[in-house]
Amino acid sequence: MTDYPIPGEERTFRLPDLGEGLTEAEIVAWRVAEGDEVGVDDVVVDVETAKATVEVPCPHAGRVTRLHGEPGTMVAVGAPLITVEGAEAASSTTASGAVLVGYGTGNATMTRRRSRNRTVAASAANGAPRVLSPVVRKLARDRGVDVRVLTGSGPDGVILRRDVEAAPAAAAERSPAGPPAQAPREPQPTPSMQREPLRGMRRAIAEKLSRSRREIPDATTWVDVDATGLMEARETLGVGLLALLGRISVAALTRFPELNASVERDGDDLVLVRHGHIGLGFAAQTERGLVVPVVHEADRLSTKELGAELARLTEAARAGTLTPEQLTGGTFTLNNYGVFGVDGSTPIVNHPEAALLGVGRIVDKPWVVDGQLAVRKVTQLSLTFDHRVCDGGVAGGFLRYVADCVERPLGLLLDL
Repeated sequence: MTDYPIPGEERTFRLPDLGEGLTEAEIVAWRVAEGDEVGVDDVVVDVETAKATVEVPCPHAGRVTRLHGEPGTMVAVGAPLITVEGAEAASSTTASGAVLVGYGTGNATMTRRRSRNRTVAASAANGAPRVLSPVVRKLARDRGVDVRVLTGSGPDGVILRRDVEAAPAAAAERSPAGPPAQAPREPQPTPSMQREPLRGMRRAIAEKLSRSRREIPDATTWVDVDATGLMEARETLGVGLLALLGRISVAALTRFPELNASVERDGDDLVLVRHGHIGLGFAAQTERGLVVPVVHEADRLSTKELGAELARLTEAARAGTLTPEQLTGGTFTLNNYGVFGVDGSTPIVNHPEAALLGVGRIVDKPWVVDGQLAVRKVTQLSLTFDHRVCDGGVAGGFLRYVADCVERPLGLLLDL
């Protein structure tokens, strides 16, 4: 029996699962209004998760009767998002390419473009700045920022929090001929203490790090290494330093698979899961905070292919276009915190992974080479590991292998 849509029937689309560990999202901008007609897999809303801005398509067609939440509202996964009347659900006759988990299609380009154009046209007709989030409006008001002179970096030019936060520097660069400044505000007393709720990315990071500390009995070991050979290999091979470190990490995990694992809970029991492939995560600092993109099946890539994938994901991270899939599925994390000018660290394991390799800055230091004192490129490697998956002997063997490869990268090439 075929399930045909009933005229006048309402269907409510709920916020889908946007990726591992994401339990909520903030509505940034609606692409439709109540009364609009939508087709199957039309993009109806832009939401901002703790990790990325995501376009959400609706799996129903019909007339929009209700939008469940204003821009700036936090919506939990599974909560109502939009209600459509006379709805037609996605079926075998409407192909779906699963842009999100269980939703989306690859043939909705034209309908998405029409929805986007309606939003832009409505905004232009009203002559209003594209700031739809009350959170952003309040931030701009508190900082004395005139949103009318800002250029939004969000979808369709929507002004996001980062645009308001960058406004003081932008205002200093504008010429006197620019838009008139706001009237001086009355001086406000400086509070002795401020309270700000953790939201979005900062909240997700806080919860994940707290969970890691609660559940993982971690330990850290470290070693100083002569990275002169690594720097020479970078120049010779013409690949980035992160690509070489990633390739060394993959080789080490292949030799010490105990660290390419995770501990999961099955009822009252703990289960050790050994992963068949390596999902190489790497820490990337962006304007929105720290994110960890993942190179899936990194063990199948050559050094050149790994370097290209790292570069692609880094650019996507900086642009804020990483997908939930690109932010999940990691089995091991590489963190080059040396870019911040620090020598060492005791990193927190990226739950539910079992280990994280940290690399400090590479600096000139005195080093003994063949009994003679010389100036070499020296760095510190730190390995934090879950003591439940292995003992110190395995962790020390892993780190020593990485150190040997850093000091003599040609030896690694001979082993491949």
